[in-house]
Amino acid sequence: MRSKKAIYNILTNLIMQAVAIVYGFIVPKVIISYFGSDVNGLITSITRFLAYITLLESGFGPVIRSMLYKPLAQKDNKTVASILKTSEKFFRRIALIFILYIIVLCFVFPIIAKTDFDAVFTVSLVIIIAISTFAEYYFGMAYKLFLRAEQKTYVVSIIQTVTYILSIIAVVIMALAGANVLVIKLVTGIIFVLRPLLQNLYVKKKYNLDFRDASSDYPIKQKWDGLSQHIAAIIHNNTDVVVLTFFTSLAEVSVYSVYYMVVNGVNKVIQSFDNGLDASFGDMIAKGEDDNLRKKFSTYELLYMMVVTSIFTTTLLLITPFVQLYTSGIVDVDYSRPVFGYLLVISEFIWAIRLPYNSITLAAGHFKETRRGAWLEAGINIILSVVLVFNFGLIGVAIGTVVAMLVRGSEYIYHANKYILKRSIWSSIGKILVAVAIVIAISLVFQVAEIPTMGNYMDWVIEAVIVILTTSVVVLLSYGIIYKKEMKGVLARAKAIMVRKKRS
Repeated sequence: MRSKKAIYNILTNLIMQAVAIVYGFIVPKVIISYFGSDVNGLITSITRFLAYITLLESGFGPVIRSMLYKPLAQKDNKTVASILKTSEKFFRRIALIFILYIIVLCFVFPIIAKTDFDAVFTVSLVIIIAISTFAEYYFGMAYKLFLRAEQKTYVVSIIQTVTYILSIIAVVIMALAGANVLVIKLVTGIIFVLRPLLQNLYVKKKYNLDFRDASSDYPIKQKWDGLSQHIAAIIHNNTDVVVLTFFTSLAEVSVYSVYYMVVNGVNKVIQSFDNGLDASFGDMIAKGEDDNLRKKFSTYELLYMMVVTSIFTTTLLLITPFVQLYTSGIVDVDYSRPVFGYLLVISEFIWAIRLPYNSITLAAGHFKETRRGAWLEAGINIILSVVLVFNFGLIGVAIGTVVAMLVRGSEYIYHANKYILKRSIWSSIGKILVAVAIVIAISLVFQVAEIPTMGNYMDWVIEAVIVILTTSVVVLLSYGIIYKKEMKGVLARAKAIMVRKKRS
């Protein structure tokens, strides 16, 4: 049953992430083409500033998921209802705090952002962009966490896929009709409000949870440790843009956002292989299935590392050519920044490598044990980014992220292996070193061979197919030879799933 749910979660998440990538490519392109790089930079900057409110949620969300695994496994609906009711109460308080944060931002942001836009336009944009985030916390966050813990991430993915498609259609139609950017963002914001409402409705209709007798003050342990644990994620996603907003220009923020759009799209694909699996691991941990956990994680780890290596090698080689095509005809700022592109991809590659170890750590509820690393990563990222941005600009903030990610990634790998999986850390280090060697070797080969100039997207697609096929063959051969026994386990697992699927 766990395998079946995991397959549903991965497939629907892949579809959702593919649609999200399309959304992420189309919408910024429309904004830049119709309204300019400064407007795109302004929207990106506001979005990242608003994202800091998730620091409050970050200490709570993963803790809630880890607490739900055991009562869900035991079918203890009373405890589940109490945890959800307490969560909903907490998230609604966050929503109210978020309103105060928006008010402060409306006064502060027009001052700190280097922009020629008038204050009314900027404040209106802040309020409009904030609508969907407020709705997420007030109406649906608790139920989204429940669905993930219940191994039904596919429900969330389906809802998000539909809203992305509706938003793409709305943005294109309104831009062609000459609508104002404020109107476009307002309509897409209203569409995204549907997400939490539908999640809320689904859980209440589908599950027999009695909230009338449930406690709204269920003790949530480790929530402050969880806050430390997840500050790192917020810093990782938002520090670069905030530093660039303070110390450079909105045009530079726009350059960053276009490159990040590419790696973020890749991240979404990678996350599709991880979303939902944390719930499977959490279920095994809750039931004390230690041997099964080690075996399943080892199989997943090998398969995951192969996928990550293939995808990020392709991204490293082709990110700058893609950005050059994507921004062709745009002359208000130079978007060709290959060194920055390489560094950004390297930082995200490190993030991707650590993701499975991060997920299993959270599934085990080890928030207190790893909180110091979160603060260390946050401090390194902020300090290095601020120090280096003055002399190196975009490259400086990217270096800060790379160093911080290396430190935090090392901690996750060590902790997951020693304290959760209870095996030698070299089980992971070996696979990672093979991945790094493959990325370096293939990158050097293609650099020597010189990637041809690409005049259109078809040229880029052809080159991408060549790179990813070459990388995939090298990855399969390398891991197949070095990890022959574990590769047989991967193939056996895939065969078993296919046979079960045919029978059903």
